[in-house]
Amino acid sequence: MGCHWQYAESGDTIEIMTADPALSAFSSNGSGSNARIGVVLSHGFTGSPASVIGWARHLAEQGFAVRLPLLAGHGTTWQELAGTPWQRWYEGVETAYQELTRETDAVVVAGLSMGGALALRLAALEQVAGVVVVNPGLTIADPRARYVAVLKYLLKSVPSIGNDIRKEGMDERAYARTPVAAVHQLSQLFRDTTDRLPQVSAPTLVFRSNVDRIVPESSLEVLQQRIGSAHLEVIRLENSYHVATMDHDQELIFERSTAFIEHVTAGTSA
Repeated sequence: MGCHWQYAESGDTIEIMTADPALSAFSSNGSGSNARIGVVLSHGFTGSPASVIGWARHLAEQGFAVRLPLLAGHGTTWQELAGTPWQRWYEGVETAYQELTRETDAVVVAGLSMGGALALRLAALEQVAGVVVVNPGLTIADPRARYVAVLKYLLKSVPSIGNDIRKEGMDERAYARTPVAAVHQLSQLFRDTTDRLPQVSAPTLVFRSNVDRIVPESSLEVLQQRIGSAHLEVIRLENSYHVATMDHDQELIFERSTAFIEHVTAGTSA
C-alpha cells in the first residue's frame, strides 16, 4: 500500500495509508465535549477519500472521533476495482464502525454517493445513532445498467463518472475509467441496500443537489418510499452538483451535519 506514517495536529491523528495523501484513509481521535461521539464517513464509487476529506477534517475539528476508510479497490487502479466484490467495500465501513463502537458511546454513519448506500446498509444492520448522506446512490440512470451482468464480459470500462463538481478547480481524484464489472457490483449493492431500507430506524439527514448528473432523482424517491425511519429530513442544495462535499454548498453540509450529529447523540455520552 506504499508508505504509512502519522501526522499529529491539534490532538487529531491522520493515518496516511498510501503514498499519495489525497488517496488516503483518515482517522482522528475525539476531543472535548464530543470526544465520545464517533462518525464513520465513506467516499463514493471509483472515488477516493479526497472527495470527503474536507468534511472529515471539519468533523474532527468539532471534536468527533472520525474514521474515513479507503474502500477496497479504490486509490489504486480501476483494474483492481474491477475485481473487487461490493462486500469488500462494505467491510471498510463495517470495520470502521466496529472500531468506533469500542471507543465511543454513539456512532453516526455518513457517506457520499455510493458511500451513502454503504452508510444506509450499515444503519440497517447496526445500532447507529443517526445517518447523514449526500446524494446517496440507490438507482442507476444509465439504461445499459440492466444488462451490465452480460456487458461486463464485452466491455471492460467506460469513461469516468468523476468530478461532477460545479466549483472550478476541484478534483475528487476519481479513476479515469469506470470498470463495467464494478458497475455490476454496484447494482448488486444498491439492490441489497434498497431491500434493507425498511430496517433503517435511525434519524436520517439527506443532502440532495438539484443538479446531479451522476445519481438520478429516483434514488431519493426510493429512499423516501422505503426507509423505515420516522425522522427523515431532506435539504436541497442549489449551488452544487454531485460531489457536493467539494462544491459551493460544502459549508452548509458541514454545519448542518454537525448540528444533526450533536442533536441525535445528545445525552448519549457518559
